[in-house]
Amino acid sequence: FNTKLVTNSSEYMVRIFFWLLKWQFSVLFFFFGVFGVFGQDLEPRVYANVPKGLNVVAAGYVFMNGNVLTDPSLPIKDFTLQSHNMAVNYIRTFGMADKLARIQVALPFTFMDGSAVISDQLVTGSRTGFADMKVRFGINLLGSPALDKSEFRSFEQKTILGVSLVTSIPTGRYYGDKQVNIGTNRWAFKPEIGVSKRFAHVYAEAYGGMWFYTDNNDYLGKKLEQKPTYSLQAHASYYFKNQMWVGFNTTWFFGGRTITDGVSDDSQIDNWRVGGTFSTPIAKGQSIRFQYHIGAYTNNGLNYYALSAVYQYSFF
Repeated sequence: FNTKLVTNSSEYMVRIFFWLLKWQFSVLFFFFGVFGVFGQDLEPRVYANVPKGLNVVAAGYVFMNGNVLTDPSLPIKDFTLQSHNMAVNYIRTFGMADKLARIQVALPFTFMDGSAVISDQLVTGSRTGFADMKVRFGINLLGSPALDKSEFRSFEQKTILGVSLVTSIPTGRYYGDKQVNIGTNRWAFKPEIGVSKRFAHVYAEAYGGMWFYTDNNDYLGKKLEQKPTYSLQAHASYYFKNQMWVGFNTTWFFGGRTITDGVSDDSQIDNWRVGGTFSTPIAKGQSIRFQYHIGAYTNNGLNYYALSAVYQYSFF
């Protein structure tokens, strides 16, 4: 990139369900961690009911391919980007005013290669480095008291209402003279509200949030501003007796128009993505998860598919 690119009636099943909650809690952290700036994260089980004092450590790999970072204001066509991404994620649950709270930190590392046709000429390039760190603080306000392991076994979950704040910290690698970057060189904040409910073997969730951005004052020698991005997510997961689960995931995000030195461009996005998740335990406290998702509707760039594999270890 050397140019300017850019819920159950059987007591037995209830016990299985809560055991699974205890050991299977995690997030798909990459979209929380790398490209959350656009609001297209797909994160099942963010407001899950789990015991307090739980630690989760996860490591994963994500491959993305397609039109991820195109700036519609530039004369760019046939844009293709492949990225190989690794990330580590840590979650800790605790009690706050007798409510279940959690803190989460995610740090990704990215290898990107891409090409584009600019003014009828093929241009290629690459980027390597850390992406922006993400920190989430959340608390379940209703339906999820802070319980220890022994108390948690006899608790039956119904409906949970939670809130959280996600902060994107500009730790990623950034070049002020390049349009395509791993880091964003700005802070971003997303307040969010979420609802989750258990129906026998099915766990349903819905979240709504909004990303707010500070300005990037080193964008090709100009100031880059961005309007808020609105996001909605919905997830439905089915749990099996053998502790495996499969899920359907979808998200919609809208807005995010950019303004460069006071001049607005045609960069507002209106995108809908769908995907599926499969998770299975491999040992006590350990599991692996796979996810695939793709764009169902795209009006402006961000037309890509992604494959991920995540290993996690849970302990007290």
